[in-house]
Amino acid sequence: MRYMYYLSLSDYLKRIYGQKVYKISLQSGCSCPNRDGTISRGGCSFCSEGGSGDFAAPLLPVKEQIEIGIKRVEAKLPKVTEHKFIAYFQSYTNTYGDTAKLISLFDEALRDPRVIILSIGTRPDCISDEMISELKKLQDRYDKKVWIELGLQSVHDETAKRINRGYPLSVFDDTYKRLKASGLSVIVHVIIGFPWEDEKDILETIQYLSALTPVLDGIKLQLLHILKGTRLGEEYEREPFHVLTLEEYCSILVKCLKLLPSETVVHRITGDGPKKILIAPLWSGDKKRVLNTINQAIKLASDT
Repeated sequence: MRYMYYLSLSDYLKRIYGQKVYKISLQSGCSCPNRDGTISRGGCSFCSEGGSGDFAAPLLPVKEQIEIGIKRVEAKLPKVTEHKFIAYFQSYTNTYGDTAKLISLFDEALRDPRVIILSIGTRPDCISDEMISELKKLQDRYDKKVWIELGLQSVHDETAKRINRGYPLSVFDDTYKRLKASGLSVIVHVIIGFPWEDEKDILETIQYLSALTPVLDGIKLQLLHILKGTRLGEEYEREPFHVLTLEEYCSILVKCLKLLPSETVVHRITGDGPKKILIAPLWSGDKKRVLNTINQAIKLASDT
């Protein structure tokens, strides 16, 4: 058993930038082909009306969103000379729309000297070669990293169908190769806890991602939250199904971390579900307890 170490986002950013870097969530105004009827309506079965951006700033000009986001963060921080930030376009599918218009929004974010990284949440089936080319130009022009966050969730076809993902694994593979060939960084989102997936299924997803070449830049490991207003939430309220206990989640999470390449940055090990719409698992609402328990599980795995 190898030593239980993983490269956290916080440690990675401190290593590269010499200080803690904070994330501000922004909106581009994009919709999603899974909501507007292009592929389907209603979105993925786990996705809330906020499009996974329930904590994002209001939809205002990007400059104003950045100011609001920074003020929110800095209100909780000690006064220092300068903080650094990641501009994270989080809600819905942020490369789904007019390329020139979207690039102008991303350019506006990167122009802010406090923003040192641009992170864009999107789908693999909504990234054209033109978009990739323009994003690479932005990265080169500002000499700031551009991260592309892809919502994969699982490599299994059955899961893709059941969550209404709307694209096959082959589309992810193609987009991943095109993004990596361009020099952009790729972060993949994975959900742990779909009721029809067992531990073996989850670990197969991690093994698949761990074998990608070039190596995966980053991963977000997200507990499945059952939320009000989602199709999965409606299914759960009609006929409750098993959701992971905290102990079960920790056990699977540790096994996932052990499979990842040492150079893959772990951006998230749990995630937050908005308490106002959280149906299950309710234990996930106690963030301090969750993180303490996860860290204890990781430490125990490191010592054995």
